[in-house]
Amino acid sequence: MKTFRKICFIITLIILTLTIILNIILIKQKNANTGLYRVEAKRLTDEINETGAYDLSKYPHLLAVYPEHDGDLYETDEQYLIISAGDELYRVEYDIRKDNSEVLIINLFIAIIALVFALMLIYIRRHILLPFNRINSVPQELAKGNLAVEIPEEKSRFFSKFTWGVNMLRENIETSRKNEISMQRDKKLLLLSLSHDIKTPLSAIKLNAKALAKGLYPDEEKRRAAAESINTRADEIESFVSQITQAASEDFMTFEVNIGEEFLSKITGKILARYSSQLAMKGTDFIVNEFSDCLLSCDPDRLAECLQNLVENAIKYGDGKLIEISFEKMDGCQLITVSNTGCTLTPAELPQIFESFHRGSNSGKIQGNGLGLFICRRIMSLMEGEVYADISDDRFNATLVVRLA
Repeated sequence: MKTFRKICFIITLIILTLTIILNIILIKQKNANTGLYRVEAKRLTDEINETGAYDLSKYPHLLAVYPEHDGDLYETDEQYLIISAGDELYRVEYDIRKDNSEVLIINLFIAIIALVFALMLIYIRRHILLPFNRINSVPQELAKGNLAVEIPEEKSRFFSKFTWGVNMLRENIETSRKNEISMQRDKKLLLLSLSHDIKTPLSAIKLNAKALAKGLYPDEEKRRAAAESINTRADEIESFVSQITQAASEDFMTFEVNIGEEFLSKITGKILARYSSQLAMKGTDFIVNEFSDCLLSCDPDRLAECLQNLVENAIKYGDGKLIEISFEKMDGCQLITVSNTGCTLTPAELPQIFESFHRGSNSGKIQGNGLGLFICRRIMSLMEGEVYADISDDRFNATLVVRLA
């Protein structure tokens, strides 16, 4: 706010300075114009000397001309000067025009501009700076983990959507934190329970193994029963290990999908707006093939997110020459395929690329976490759609299958 006050002071000072300078220039110009009657009187003298007559309409600053023979040369209440022309004296009455209307109009215009600036600054302060000042610390507090930070409601059209979005962000963070805590607690309880359950068959295995090692079972039938018991208990442990593996590999990300309807052109429009200039700067040909617009049954934001993930993958793992989006309709579904050249992924890896944290052999030193295609699969599944990939002619093709509305 201190900076804003300084700006206001500087603007006010500039307007006042310009007003003073302009008024000084106008006043000097007016004063210079008052001497024009002398110039016209000189021209009048020359005209009388040359022609013996004169035309007063040529001289706007002169009011009247009286020769000496018409009467007393000096009897008048008007401003005048005496000229000598044609061997005779003349009284020339003149008018010094002091029309200040121009100065008043210009000053009024400057005052209106100053008033507009003042109103703009007041508006900016009230509707932009003050609301922003009330919420500018909120993101920092959320980043620190303070989810109880107060987010003031703003009716300003500039920040109402922003505060609404920040509130949604806080709620999502809070929900994610609760889900994570609940998941960690459940997994911990499961692991503790399974660890306890494993101890029982493990103890039985150890007892039977020791008995067999020491030859405590002279009867062949009992030794066979002990071996079968060990095998049964091992199966139990294997079952418990499978449960642990399953718990560890369960989906750790939850997605909220709100199925609605959206035109395909609007989804592709978002992708074009986001990537056209970026890929043009990189020298990548970005081709979006023609399509017949249609209404899709989907969550528009989530579908755009999936398409964005596919384009990001094409940027990261392609050779940077070509990225193409093509379209096809099949069995009541819209197929959207993102292709990129320079694919080095092997066909044998295709079944694993949609798994969480899986990174293909083409990842190299490219940064990533192996979640992009996994997220696409989860979202498309929730939207009753599908995503699959194939390789053809050294091009990687990832296809979204979206139901038509």
